[in-house]
Amino acid sequence: MVWGELDQQVPEENGAEKGAAAIKSQYLTSKEKFNEIVSSGWKERNKETEEEGRDAPEEEKSEEPAGKRIKLEDASEKKKMRGQNKSRPHMKPHTYDGKRLCPSIIKEKQSKCFYGDKCKFFHNVAEYMASKPPDLGDQCYLFDTLGKCPYGVSCRFAKAHTDADFKNLVNEEVLRANGGRTTVKNTLDKELQWRLRKRQVPFKASEAYLKSMERENGGEKRGKSTSTEDKPAETPTEAQQTDLHVEAAVKTVGALTDADLVKLRPCEKKQVDFRDKLYLAPLTTCGNLPFRRICKRFGADITCGEMAMCTNLLQGQASEWALLKRHESEDLFGVQLEGCFPDTMTRCAELLNDNIEVDFVDINSGCPIDLVFKKGAGCGLMMRTNKFEKIVRGMNSVLDVPVTVKIRTGVQDKTNIAHKLIPEMKKWGVSLITLHGRSREQRYTKLADWEYIDVCSKIASPIPLFGNGDILSWEDAMRARETGVSGLMVARGALIKPWIFTEIKEQRHWDISSSERLDILRDFTHFGMEHWGSDTQGIEKTRTFLLEWLSFTCRYIPVGLLERVPQKINERPPFYMGRDHMESLMASQHVDDWVKISEMLLGPVPKNFSFLPKHKANAYK
Repeated sequence: MVWGELDQQVPEENGAEKGAAAIKSQYLTSKEKFNEIVSSGWKERNKETEEEGRDAPEEEKSEEPAGKRIKLEDASEKKKMRGQNKSRPHMKPHTYDGKRLCPSIIKEKQSKCFYGDKCKFFHNVAEYMASKPPDLGDQCYLFDTLGKCPYGVSCRFAKAHTDADFKNLVNEEVLRANGGRTTVKNTLDKELQWRLRKRQVPFKASEAYLKSMERENGGEKRGKSTSTEDKPAETPTEAQQTDLHVEAAVKTVGALTDADLVKLRPCEKKQVDFRDKLYLAPLTTCGNLPFRRICKRFGADITCGEMAMCTNLLQGQASEWALLKRHESEDLFGVQLEGCFPDTMTRCAELLNDNIEVDFVDINSGCPIDLVFKKGAGCGLMMRTNKFEKIVRGMNSVLDVPVTVKIRTGVQDKTNIAHKLIPEMKKWGVSLITLHGRSREQRYTKLADWEYIDVCSKIASPIPLFGNGDILSWEDAMRARETGVSGLMVARGALIKPWIFTEIKEQRHWDISSSERLDILRDFTHFGMEHWGSDTQGIEKTRTFLLEWLSFTCRYIPVGLLERVPQKINERPPFYMGRDHMESLMASQHVDDWVKISEMLLGPVPKNFSFLPKHKANAYK
């Protein structure tokens, strides 16, 4: 029996709909009544403080974007909603800021703007302030925390730290207390970005590995060797390694160091103890730095950056390098790379090894999306074992930190292949394997197979193997730990309720109140402003990521409302009324209600604002 089938056999209570969570009858309601009560409660809340500058009539405000409403409510359309909303509107955060002030003015530089009259930004502060949207509050989180707001007059809380002449004020006491420390590491240096774009960054260790790989493949050209599956790579012999080091040493300019002649042995690499830890999964879009800070505060032991594409990193793309940033609170942090060729992955690993601080580097071989899979990356690596081996061995040869791998049970449904790959990975030098208990084709349509994860954990021993799938409560975690896994990775469970790490460590169900949940969202907005900025562009970027997260948090059902504890991740929340208006609002599956929550924390949305979540919820009506 697959782990979790017992939960499916529990009889339905209170006449609950099949697949829906069992909620106490006094809280259940219909969709129409739920929408009516939430809307009426919102109107009462805002009776005295109506929003200014909203030209849209009241009936238009409660409308979702047309594309989603048609799909959700068209009863004649039988096709299930799966995957992503690929046709959703894409609004860049800077489009909400019509007139932007020149950075030289914001930073109050003594020298004139480098671009002079050709600069496309505003230089007249008084004119800018006259057209700037009203401030969102009287207190600036960045000014209170750092002692100086780096966004000056462009900050949406500028009145808190600017004088009558629009000069930025400084709190010397707070500034001295911070001591000029940098809370975020792994930022992209401009000089390095320029060298990457000009292809002037040397990759000596990678070139040595690739040459040895060519030599083992019979002297074939590198381009051909990275696109064929002729022969698996083997570890270079000791004599070959010596020849390679001597060859590299001849080309070295300057003083000769031990690193030029002596290769780092596996036992000399940085050792990381992964066992018995809670691992926050690398989550695309939602697994950003502010969200990881929230999870660290609730007890996550290991964090990992969002999946970064190696080719974009090698090209010096700032947006891709932003995924590698690490907050000072992340004491055990790694980055996840996506790629399908040994040369690019090895070079990228060497680049990161020389320029950022991480504790491990993870190879994504579990991503199921077509864009990644069709080019042979993600899950595609599980079917291209020769390339997979060369990637792992190549990255291991240039990194000073452990290499980890995240995989699925297989690519095709009912055809598991992970148990065949794991013994090979042990030979390649992998330090940790994370196994998601589903195949690529399966996605989230069925429960994770924890019995299979248990089998694979025994095969992987003594290498630690983490299990991943369907963990939404401490009971789920304890049941998973009864298998042979060394630790647990939590993904959707952390998005639905980030305090799951506290529940697991304290082995209790936390009946968290709506005010506590709102405080968590407020902390996220503060961390977002610190990370993305407190100007209009930063505020709207924070709002976008907050709304993406709210598309998951609405699936949470408070413990006090459940007929049967705990909530299961595959159970759909029916329409229910919370114990107060905020709890009901947080349970809404309507995009416009998420926007209302964001307006409580980040002020009114711009006139041209639109949002549709990236991920569809195929369990929702």
